[in-house]
Amino acid sequence: MNRRLLAAAATALALTATSACGGGGGETGGGAGKTTLRMIVNITPNLTEQFWNGLFDRYEAKHPDVTVQLELTGTIEAEAKLRQDLAAGDPPDIAQHVVPTPETAELFVDLSGEPWAAKTPLFDDYAIGGKHYVVGVGEQIQSLVFYNKKAFTDAGLDATKIRTIAQFEEAMGKLKQAGLVPLQTAGQWVTGAQFSMLADAGVLTADPDWTVKRKKGETSFAAGGYKRYYELYRSWLDQGFLDKSALGLQYPDGQAAFLKGDSAMYIMGSYFVPAADEAGKSDDIGVFPVPSDGAYPPGQFGNMAQPYTVVAQSRHREAAIDLVEWLVTDEEAIKVQLAADGNLRKGFAYDVSSLGDGVQKVLDEAPTVLVKQGDRQPVQGYADELNKQIQSLFTGASAADVATKLDQWWDSQG
Repeated sequence: MNRRLLAAAATALALTATSACGGGGGETGGGAGKTTLRMIVNITPNLTEQFWNGLFDRYEAKHPDVTVQLELTGTIEAEAKLRQDLAAGDPPDIAQHVVPTPETAELFVDLSGEPWAAKTPLFDDYAIGGKHYVVGVGEQIQSLVFYNKKAFTDAGLDATKIRTIAQFEEAMGKLKQAGLVPLQTAGQWVTGAQFSMLADAGVLTADPDWTVKRKKGETSFAAGGYKRYYELYRSWLDQGFLDKSALGLQYPDGQAAFLKGDSAMYIMGSYFVPAADEAGKSDDIGVFPVPSDGAYPPGQFGNMAQPYTVVAQSRHREAAIDLVEWLVTDEEAIKVQLAADGNLRKGFAYDVSSLGDGVQKVLDEAPTVLVKQGDRQPVQGYADELNKQIQSLFTGASAADVATKLDQWWDSQG
């Protein structure tokens, strides 16, 4: 394997649509009849460098004139890596785990005319102005509470009876009395993401158009349904239901702590299942939907799994489109990717653990999958700002502080 790896630099530069070396796409090359496709890939505990190499070995075996060159995200997000490459005039051909927004759509190839694309999961949900810049392999659901079965038994808890926020708080109180950290979190992106997994299920199930209304100024973070959840999170910190030192943990560390039994519950997406399987812990862990003050079960906050885009400035556009088509339509490639990250897709099945069966049951019983894309997509940068504000609760900010700052930030985005 002659795949060459590039590590990402840590500094993200300003995103720009122009580049000193913009190839304009449509050409193929690479020398000696070979095309080298540079692809940004996100590295996670499930989607390891080894996983990506194995996946692209399959493609290269069928396409000997193509070499896929991984560009690892390292310590930065995939989107930051893309920004860095574009600003440096060194565009990659494909980006994984970068979802276009109305502000960034021009950076990507419109795949609307590709006949295979319309058959991919959540294709219409991710449309921007009627155009389709991203395609995915499957679906993820994320409003899930994974729990340690033994910890629950020892604390006299029955997970099937936890449906409301009050019941969830009562359970956390009993787990704390039993000497456990009730709820596992971590730093990096995890804090804000877990908050969304919980709060979005409640707020958006009750009002799917909440974000649309926020864009129109018809609601606010200080007055809308999210206020309740900032207050909950603040009170959970005050009651010791979350470990304040957890912000010092990276995503894999927090996950490992839960798997070791250092904590009793872990709010996370379906992509946690492969990690539990790999650790041999799946039979020891159960799962239920996040609690809600309203309808139960609530909708599941979800998203496109394994999203791929072709970069508009790719120097090998047609070859890049061909690789993306293979990633999202080849049956073998799809199953490999679904299994690696615990994802789901109608018509595709693979062997799963008891925990995987539990997640499938949650999805089967969910009234809807809540997708924050299209008109329901928050303004650019919201996830990062939310993460920052939720983490400020750990250092003394109040729920009112968080709501006010989110409203101020949102309104300043123009």
